[in-house]
Amino acid sequence: MSRPDRVHIREVGPRDGFQNEPEHIATDDKIRLIEALGRAGFTRIEVASFVRPDVIPQLSDGVEVLNRIDVPDDVKLMVLIPNSRGLDNALKVRGRFHEAAIFVSASETHNKKNVNRTVDETMADNDVMAKRIRAEGLGCAAVVATSFGCPYEGKVEMDRVLGLAERFAEAGATEIGFGDTTGMCNPAYASEFFAAALARLPGVEVTAHFHNTRGQGLANAYAALEAGCTSFESSFGELGGCPVPKGSTGNIATEDLVSMFHEMGVDTGLDLPAVIDAAREAQRVLGRTLTSHSLVAGPIDWHLQSA
Repeated sequence: MSRPDRVHIREVGPRDGFQNEPEHIATDDKIRLIEALGRAGFTRIEVASFVRPDVIPQLSDGVEVLNRIDVPDDVKLMVLIPNSRGLDNALKVRGRFHEAAIFVSASETHNKKNVNRTVDETMADNDVMAKRIRAEGLGCAAVVATSFGCPYEGKVEMDRVLGLAERFAEAGATEIGFGDTTGMCNPAYASEFFAAALARLPGVEVTAHFHNTRGQGLANAYAALEAGCTSFESSFGELGGCPVPKGSTGNIATEDLVSMFHEMGVDTGLDLPAVIDAAREAQRVLGRTLTSHSLVAGPIDWHLQSA
């Protein structure tokens, strides 16, 4: 298989990244950062989650963010939906987003800790939500969390993960993301996994979502690319992490992922200096040093950027 020469990257920092920040981020700052990402060339941004405000207070202003952000017309906005009640609330602002993501953890223990339901209970609700989402004319994406291992149960069998993905596809999901929720994947397994996922899910967009908890995020993304994956999610500034358990640090940094792809001759459609600038602004807003390598080093052709 020849290496893909173009990929699509969804920026998930405004949802997956912000939700893990302990200090309140002002709504105006969120809006400004999302708009900066839109100007950097992203055509897909995850911007909100319809979870209960008491569960993730940081995202309680999601409706206001959706109503106020101004991004280019070609930018598709995604929201995360935890359950049917969340979908009811999301559909009240139906005209402000284009895609909805539903999810489950492949691990029973993680799913119970994350949403207080069994996997079967979650999937039963997901079956209903997928049909409702499609009926609204929205894009329906699905996410299988802990696809590459669970901090409570250890290894999660590939067949179990892909079985859940197939059930999502049968329910109507046209994109399925596989989350390395606590950074337990390695490049060899990423290569094997995405080759199998692409084979078992014909006609479905297969998306890789890696965390850099143990420093293997970019290597895993490279392995997924070599297996034929062309859809990725990442977070500017390497923001994010899983609320359960502690110690699960952020997603791979978007600017690092874009830098790697560009140096390999893989087109992302993104303006790397603009992505870095957005991450620098996020760093200023948060008032702490972020862990992205490109924030420190800049793009590899930095001398040309400043000429």
